[in-house]
Amino acid sequence: MLAETLIVFGLRFILVAVFLFSAFYVVVDFKGMKAYVKSIRVQDGTASVMAGGALLLKVLASLAVVSGMADRLGAIALTGFCVITALFYKRFWDLGDFAFRADSKAMPVFWDFLKNVSLAAAFILIAFGGDVESLREGLSAFVENPLSSTHPYEWRKE
Repeated sequence: MLAETLIVFGLRFILVAVFLFSAFYVVVDFKGMKAYVKSIRVQDGTASVMAGGALLLKVLASLAVVSGMADRLGAIALTGFCVITALFYKRFWDLGDFAFRADSKAMPVFWDFLKNVSLAAAFILIAFGGDVESLREGLSAFVENPLSSTHPYEWRKE
């Protein structure tokens, strides 16, 4: 039982590791993160708020997913973050040379876009489950109590 629990914990940690390391980057180089945020043409003050908000979201939502406490809300927050980041910062369609060629400037950005969308899908699976019944039950549980948990480390008697 301990091994399975550690595996689930490890998988959840690996899933959010990119957000935790990214949060560390924001702390280490807030000015650099602010410059990245400003690349979508927002004002300096707005960029500071967005970078700070992203830092807070990355840390709190990641901890929720790993701990299993309010993990549905954390997973949904990270889903939204992944989709919004993909749409605003991974705009491969704006680069004009999208092609399955090594010299395409848009292709690497497309892969980053796809990774963000894939992560979003993984978080939906964590929040609501991987089959129709789990999806329905998980969504109902979330609507009834947004801070509800999937109880990932609880053993159920069959």
